[in-house]
Amino acid sequence: MAPGQAPPARIETAADGVTRTTTLSVLTYNVEGLGWPARSGREDDLRRIGEHLAALRAAGKAPDVVMFQEVFSGAAKKAVLATGYPAIVSGPRRTAPHVRMFNDKLPGRANIRRGELGIRLTGSGLVIASSYPVQLTQGQAYGRRSCAGIDCLANKGVMLARIAIPGVPVPVDLYDTHMNSRLASKAPLFRNLEAHTRQANEASAFIDRSHDDRFPIVFGGDFNMRHSQGRWDNFTRYQPMELVHRACMAPGSACDVRMSWDGDAPWVDTQDLQFFEAGENVDIAPIRVEALFDGGPNGPELSDHDGFLVTYRLTWREKSHLSVQ
Repeated sequence: MAPGQAPPARIETAADGVTRTTTLSVLTYNVEGLGWPARSGREDDLRRIGEHLAALRAAGKAPDVVMFQEVFSGAAKKAVLATGYPAIVSGPRRTAPHVRMFNDKLPGRANIRRGELGIRLTGSGLVIASSYPVQLTQGQAYGRRSCAGIDCLANKGVMLARIAIPGVPVPVDLYDTHMNSRLASKAPLFRNLEAHTRQANEASAFIDRSHDDRFPIVFGGDFNMRHSQGRWDNFTRYQPMELVHRACMAPGSACDVRMSWDGDAPWVDTQDLQFFEAGENVDIAPIRVEALFDGGPNGPELSDHDGFLVTYRLTWREKSHLSVQ
């Protein structure tokens, strides 16, 4: 996608004449695109996912960016292409090199019957689709000793897509990941917890290496931390970015919450999360959160995950004269 093909962003100017704002909507969605024998009969629902997002695009109502996970099967890949997004980039492939941060074995013993074969049968399943041009894409597969159970059959990792929004003085860095599952991994708790901790460390290191502090950042995906305080404690030790849920629940927040959240910590009830951080001269903050593909007015339920859609406001001052696109 050439920069000149990008749709115009709606940029507003404040009363002071120098403050500019625009919005960026980001959907994270695990499409349950596993192939046989892990899943079967998913072709129709995956096709409908692609068609629904394409219809939203035709109506001018689609998210600006979609971070997909579990795009493994041929039907899942066709669904992503069918959305019609002009810029689509994928994460680590099956043979992509893995990071080498941890050389010691995970606690306990590997078991080939739960998929700990030492080989990868598929890629990461990560894809980012964008309405805006992608200036840079990078990916990093998690280490071979940073997975547990059947998750080891996929080359899971983290990826970056740096997008350029017309009129915004700096790009936005988008990161997508799918981390080691807990119960679904079939590995013992102590073993899959350590795998998740290592992946959190590796993801943080990858972001530190690839991110430019001048740019705002959004980090989304399937973090597999639902109902696991141990995973949350370890993840937040390595990742200082602000959680969208917490920002939108803060006293005085202007964030419009259009989905049902239960309890004082609703983020522990979901696998699908987004984190964010401002750039040096361009601020970013969530202003609306809602569910897509949840069986309600925002789309049919077509996966074992709902889509989590966040609309962010980007704010900068024109007099900074930044331009690094």
